[in-house]
Amino acid sequence: MGISRDNWHKRRKTGGKRKPYHKKRKYELGRPAANTKIGVRRIHTVRVRGGNKKYRALRLDVGNFSWGSECCTRKTRIIDVVYNASNNELVRTKTLVKNCIVLIDSTPFRQWYESHYALLLGRKKGAKLAPEEEEILNKKRSKKIQKKYDERKKNAKISSLLEEQFQQGKLLACIASRPGQCGRADGYVLEGKELEFYLRKIKARKGK
Repeated sequence: MGISRDNWHKRRKTGGKRKPYHKKRKYELGRPAANTKIGVRRIHTVRVRGGNKKYRALRLDVGNFSWGSECCTRKTRIIDVVYNASNNELVRTKTLVKNCIVLIDSTPFRQWYESHYALLLGRKKGAKLAPEEEEILNKKRSKKIQKKYDERKKNAKISSLLEEQFQQGKLLACIASRPGQCGRADGYVLEGKELEFYLRKIKARKGK
């Protein structure tokens, strides 16, 4: 039997059975879940109603994530699935779905922050910098450009929770796209109240 999205196979509210008055129809079909895992990119195309295409991601390892407060979007590596409000089984099997909480690599965001503000971010005290990183921070700038950087530095505060994550090299992010439908795992970096909420949830889950 195929997967069907009809409702005539269900009982009535009163508990009575319904008589099927037609066979299953093509427009009522359902398809098996993609269960997108973390791994080297593998995407299948599915021909759907109207001759359109869906992109069924079976494995993904990178996505575009945006850092909302800094208006910065970068392509980065997805490391792990850490929380899913709907189903713990999807965390255990590391399945990528919309609205699951993942760990992503913080390097692209750190590099952008350091070049944009000319300030260090998430470095351990006394850590040696690479020559190219030294060059970005201590670059000779004209007075006009230096003034621009000084203006930027006034607004360069980030929360202590985010700073801790940058030190570990991993950020918590939420997936906003639907990997099984559009073949991408894009999302946004968690910040503020939302980040606090999910950190509490993850901690509670680990404590069980």
